[in-house]
Amino acid sequence: MQQMGATSYQQIKQSRTLSNNARDQRYVRCVASAITDAMGGGNWEVNLFADDTANAFALPGGKIGVHTGLLDVAQTPDQLAAVLGHEVGHVIAHHSNERMSIQFATQTGGQLLQALSGEPSPEKQLLFAALGIGAQVGVQLPFSRKHESESDLIGLELMAKAGFDPRASVTLWQNMAKQGGEKPPEFLSTHPSNETRIQELSQNMNKALPLYRKAKQSGETPNCQR
Repeated sequence: MQQMGATSYQQIKQSRTLSNNARDQRYVRCVASAITDAMGGGNWEVNLFADDTANAFALPGGKIGVHTGLLDVAQTPDQLAAVLGHEVGHVIAHHSNERMSIQFATQTGGQLLQALSGEPSPEKQLLFAALGIGAQVGVQLPFSRKHESESDLIGLELMAKAGFDPRASVTLWQNMAKQGGEKPPEFLSTHPSNETRIQELSQNMNKALPLYRKAKQSGETPNCQR
């Protein structure tokens, strides 16, 4: 899965334009670094793509992508941390592995890597979707409600441990629902925001807030400025 994630990420980098805004790049990498450090570190590659859609993704193999459009929706470091914590949560919980095993049960890893490396095809699009980056190729394969709930709670814990205010996760989803209007942000098209999600986050705040306070007391408050 790590090799598939790395291969897919490289193709995205080749086909998409990276943002040339050095300040925003530093900002996104600062938030992402704090989140990945909270999960034990590792060598994560983080890039900001010049794309107006409100989207972000994380891939096995330590890869994170953020669209510039997300910065208009996740307007504070805490809110951006909520998004990135959620995306990294999918990787930690091996959700892509489960989706791959369901969608491509009869194919070997080598066959899948070959399909990823080849020319555009329906199979390649489905592979991207199973990895959680279907929006990059115009194919949506939403995560299950169970996967979304798991990632929400993992992300909540990660952002709190990293020193970001976990209450911003609730504000983020409320903001995205409001800003969506008749056409919700692309991020919402694969991550449905609803009262159940906000309620679950609120119910778990009593676990996340002590982690946040502990991080602050330890001086682990990221200074990520845009």
